Amino acid sequence: MSEFTESTTPAAFDPSDHTHRRWNPLSRSHVLCSPHRTKRPWQGAQEAKEANTLPSYDEKCYLCPGNARAGGALQNEKYEATFLFENDFAALKPEAVAPIPEGVEGNAHPLLQSSPARGRCYVLCFNPSHNITIAQLTSAPYSAETHIVPIINAWVEAYTKIHRENPFVKYIQIFENKGSAMGCSNPHPHGQIWSMDYIPEEPHRELESMRDYANDQKNLGCAKDQFGRPSLLLTYAQLEMSLPNTPRVITQNDDFVGLVPWWGIWPFEVMILPHKRQIPSLLEMNESERANLASILGETTCRLDNIFDCSFPYSMGIHQRPIPATVDDLCQYAQFHMHFYPPLLRSASVRKFLVGFELMGEPQRDLTPEQAATRIRDCSTKHYLQRDQ
Repeated sequence: MSEFTESTTPAAFDPSDHTHRRWNPLSRSHVLCSPHRTKRPWQGAQEAKEANTLPSYDEKCYLCPGNARAGGALQNEKYEATFLFENDFAALKPEAVAPIPEGVEGNAHPLLQSSPARGRCYVLCFNPSHNITIAQLTSAPYSAETHIVPIINAWVEAYTKIHRENPFVKYIQIFENKGSAMGCSNPHPHGQIWSMDYIPEEPHRELESMRDYANDQKNLGCAKDQFGRPSLLLTYAQLEMSLPNTPRVITQNDDFVGLVPWWGIWPFEVMILPHKRQIPSLLEMNESERANLASILGETTCRLDNIFDCSFPYSMGIHQRPIPATVDDLCQYAQFHMHFYPPLLRSASVRKFLVGFELMGEPQRDLTPEQAATRIRDCSTKHYLQRDQ
């Protein structure tokens, strides 16, 4: 081992070269940034690049219009836009279960606690075409207004309908796993909607952070929510847009901004945030805001695909207000936002793994958020598969 001698004059800190930690005020956690590691060689596993030869209709696909669903007992509608149905293999069931009695396993010791959970799980097909993704729906012959707004409207309808039909529901988690690298079992464009009788860990932690920020007196000069209190995410969105050269902003429109968060963990992690006002949930968006969300959603995912000219895998999730009138005061602090967690790092075949120190210590990244934002921002808004059209 070589002997280390500390320099008498420390080098001036350079965030693009020197190791440092960044604070995430939403999750109340740190990420370790090691930008010098982008130069290291890679001899590890590589993902297979998914082929772009899918048909527009696959008779064996259990999500295509008119086909038999998984299990074969049910058949899909011959839908022409979006299609929502209850998941045939749901992780949550709607039947009520009595509380676990004391002394029974799961409630016999303070260290061995559990509680029943109930809910319903749904699948939302985004488009009848088997070989189309959201990333392609802003390039001709498609448009965000015609092909992505209906997806947002379907999310809004589900948010309203699920609670109306299931009063026990407290939270609705909308998400999409895109690509086999993220565990997606079917390439047909679709997402999932899980509803449950509790607020899951991640959104609950974020809501607590937003509440504490709003009630902290030192934040009084920040951007305000509809109640006149400091808003963590509204302040953050406006701050990023006001910085010289907006180093982490990818794109923006009249209502939303897409950016690589200061505290991002994944190489090309992205958030989409409102920047004008507090929008607690999809339900509070007017038509113009839905249209602008559709536009920035399509543009952001298109740019991601164009980084490596591949169908860029990711897990996307919407965090928003819990169902009103059924939960505590956390509702009033909610600010709608979207998270994108894409695993690719160096190419279409080399991904990031959360292992070792990142599992046992804290998350770590090599590519800085600023470098990632530049890469995404420099990509075209015309999808790579449609460049010659």
